[in-house]
Amino acid sequence: MNSKVSTIRMTAIAAALTLGLGACSDLSNTQERTLSGGAIGAGVGAVGTVVTGGCVACGAAVGGAVGAAGGYIYDQHEKSKGN
Repeated sequence: MNSKVSTIRMTAIAAALTLGLGACSDLSNTQERTLSGGAIGAGVGAVGTVVTGGCVACGAAVGGAVGAAGGYIYDQHEKSKGN
């Protein structure tokens, strides 16, 4: 039961943080892509470690870093194509 409460709590926190990103309307494309990549990566990392039974905070941190890097790389690729 405790695991279920923890999962619900983490989902609520992730939802609140995602809604908080809506206030970031003056960001450049690079900032938006890096931030959204980091947020998606943190969410996937947290969920992945909940499923596998690992350290949720560690998974979220690693996922966020990888996602942010991926978002930045994607932005640079789009800029090189002229988009």
